[in-house]
Amino acid sequence: MCFSKLSDLRALTDPDGLCIADDSSNLTNRQFHSRVLAAAGVLADRGVGIGDVVAIMLPNQVEFVVAMFAAWRLGAAVTPINPGHTSKEATHQLVDSRAKLLINASGEGIVQNLPSLPVAALEMGPSYEGLPVEELGALALLIYTSGTTGLPKGVMLDHANIMAMSEMGRDSLKVTATDHCLLILPLFHVNGIVVSTLVPLLGGGRVTIRKRFNIDTFFEDVELVRPSYISAVPTIYAMLNALSDEVKPDTSSLRYGICGAAPASAELLKKFEDRFGFPLLEGYGLSEGTCASTINPVDGLRKAGTVGLPFIGQRVAIADSSGRHLPQGAVGEVLVQGPNVMRGYLGKPEETAKTIVDSWLRTGDIGRIDEDGYLSIVGRLKEMIIRGGENIYPKEIEDVLFEFTGVLEAAVIGAPHETFGEIVIAYVAFRSGYTGTQEALSEHCADRLTRYKRPSRIIVVDNLPKNAMGKVDKLKLGKMLPDFEPVAR
Repeated sequence: MCFSKLSDLRALTDPDGLCIADDSSNLTNRQFHSRVLAAAGVLADRGVGIGDVVAIMLPNQVEFVVAMFAAWRLGAAVTPINPGHTSKEATHQLVDSRAKLLINASGEGIVQNLPSLPVAALEMGPSYEGLPVEELGALALLIYTSGTTGLPKGVMLDHANIMAMSEMGRDSLKVTATDHCLLILPLFHVNGIVVSTLVPLLGGGRVTIRKRFNIDTFFEDVELVRPSYISAVPTIYAMLNALSDEVKPDTSSLRYGICGAAPASAELLKKFEDRFGFPLLEGYGLSEGTCASTINPVDGLRKAGTVGLPFIGQRVAIADSSGRHLPQGAVGEVLVQGPNVMRGYLGKPEETAKTIVDSWLRTGDIGRIDEDGYLSIVGRLKEMIIRGGENIYPKEIEDVLFEFTGVLEAAVIGAPHETFGEIVIAYVAFRSGYTGTQEALSEHCADRLTRYKRPSRIIVVDNLPKNAMGKVDKLKLGKMLPDFEPVAR
């Protein structure tokens, strides 16, 4: 089956069952299907058809999902654009993806000769009467990478990719028709689309959409809509855990929270569950793998500090720089294989050939697999610090910093050094009401890290810069480095 047909099936099997909601809408399966047909009619009248690309530049709202399913029904692909992008950033994606139509809030154009459609117009057309296009090999999503090493690249995900990933997610997370996801991550990211939207809808459950994460209203939403699971990044869970001890919400509806997109400290995972009464399942994945490749099990051993076991249907391996697979316990690049691996990068065959080698996706992440098959992420190949010939993995140092009382955020980067090549620089932000000196943090590290791994400088800041997904932006941290002569250690 393709997702182009899912709204039909839901409307047929449970027409009055709840499907999708946001701040202003609460649609049953029948109503959602009707909205998809109306939107498909509008898009078809604008000339959208098989093989076209529709750009959706909207905040989190029901209409985003309606437009996505409508495009799929017509055999078109979707490229979601961050509505916070500048005109220049959006233009790159629109031109590179060769989008045929842009859907945004106002209907104002961004690229000359590219038609745009105001989101309100999606309800203003006759229902599409054609059959849904069902082609698993057809392009479904063009997800653009964050572009930390140049202009963003378009990750091509076909319907086979997103269906395989959604089935894996449904089965591994044990999502059924009784489940209800509260979506707080952006829909322009593959996590928001797959884990928080497609997985519950495929499983027969439902989704409630919020425009963004709001720490002041999050637990009110949990108590109001009674979701069974959420998906978020470590920064969000850290912020929630830092709330006043007086905050004691009713979280009894939540079976678990999914934690991904960046490594979380084992201490945060344990403290969060002890405080709020539901576990965080740390997982790992990337856009090129249609979102996720490993997850700590819902039922079974959850190993804090690891990102869990491979999803059934995927293989994960560790390799050296030549691609040779390494034994358990060895540290190397994480490789992923399975039906979730992307088709490739749009218009970049050489980049694709470097990234997918013999059907294995080279992730660029460094990790190890333990004796039970659990994967731990050590860091990024590009983030690894080489000091005097010694390899240093930032996450190890970040985990130590998180053990210091009151630390909310910690990030480690390398800085150029004339003698050692690179040295370790740490940034730390404290929870409200806590503080700590550079000297105290340095002593803390000295007790727990070998000399060459200790930060040469620890810089205390109010907060760390984030990207649109809430991950710490280490590129910006590098640009924030003060002008100083590092102390050699």
